Amino acid sequence: MLPYNKCMEKKLYYAAIVGTGRIGFSLGFDKKREQPASHTMALLNNKRIKLIAAADSNEENLENWRKYVKKHNGKKDFTLVFPTSKELYENVTCLDIITVAVNEDNHLEECLKAIEYKPKLVILEKPVALNSEEAEKIRAKAVEFGVPVMVNHERRFAKDYLSVVSLIDKIGDIQSVTGELDSGLRIYGSEFEKDGTYSLLHDGTHLVDILQYILGKNEPNEQSVVTPLLTNPIVSGIHKDEKGIVRNFSAHYQSVVTRFGTIPEVTFKMSGRSKFFEFRLEILGTLGKIVVGNGIFEFYLRKESKLYTGFYSLTKQKLKLPKKTGYFSGMVQNAVDFLDGQSELVSPLEDAIADLKVLEEIKAKF
Repeated sequence: MLPYNKCMEKKLYYAAIVGTGRIGFSLGFDKKREQPASHTMALLNNKRIKLIAAADSNEENLENWRKYVKKHNGKKDFTLVFPTSKELYENVTCLDIITVAVNEDNHLEECLKAIEYKPKLVILEKPVALNSEEAEKIRAKAVEFGVPVMVNHERRFAKDYLSVVSLIDKIGDIQSVTGELDSGLRIYGSEFEKDGTYSLLHDGTHLVDILQYILGKNEPNEQSVVTPLLTNPIVSGIHKDEKGIVRNFSAHYQSVVTRFGTIPEVTFKMSGRSKFFEFRLEILGTLGKIVVGNGIFEFYLRKESKLYTGFYSLTKQKLKLPKKTGYFSGMVQNAVDFLDGQSELVSPLEDAIADLKVLEEIKAKF
């Protein structure tokens, strides 16, 4: 074994990453995205974390990762790289954090291996797994080994989405909530379940998760099985292309009980044939409206109408928003705070499993 000689430094958590592809590494170079935008960059940017190792079967990705981390760490770099996670775990003996950032079809295998290593925390890229059955295997292993798992549902840590909660009481009683996701990626086809390359799972997990998080945090019951907030959907507007692939749908939930009271209607819409990408939530109250999404944050309140005597209209309010949402750095900081005993995990495994169950209820209606 090759124990990492620098593991005796105080007040540092030692981390490794499995998977050095897009979300694991290369999105950190996208100049249009708010940075850090990858697990590697977020870990490197946190002063309490020392990123010391990586594993990836793609030699080019791994070498690019090694060169970048070595340059970042300078003369003090002792970073190790391995072609498999098995070799990483056999040779590095002091990991506190293991980040699993592989493709969805490898989440189960790699997350189980990471848990068996017994780090203090596993950070798992969303979605948890290809389905809730696989996700429950991860949960069972995490319980068996006593290893907490955080899932990277990044919008839970974004300052714009977090500010929504503080504004909801200003818009009166909530009348409806609508979540919409539009892209060009197919929504669902049974042949894509083997690798998870369909939007209902890949992108829909984000939309369902932020809806459930804002409206009310789920709690496990006595059997440690989480009950989703959104249940029993009425699925309509299903559109399939000539190959039978689902391209559009709407899921409607009636009388949803939330921490803000009972909401008459929550709607979840997706398009898989749009020539653009859009992700947005709209919360309509009796006194105003909040709209938040990718590059969008709008807050409206009723004001006396300038157009009609005796009427009120919605007027857009000025908001001072942070230049950065901190979505990825916030996730890593929550990991540090959790390990310090200062915070609970904001995005625990149990909540992410509940998201998968919502998606599976919708999928069953196609």
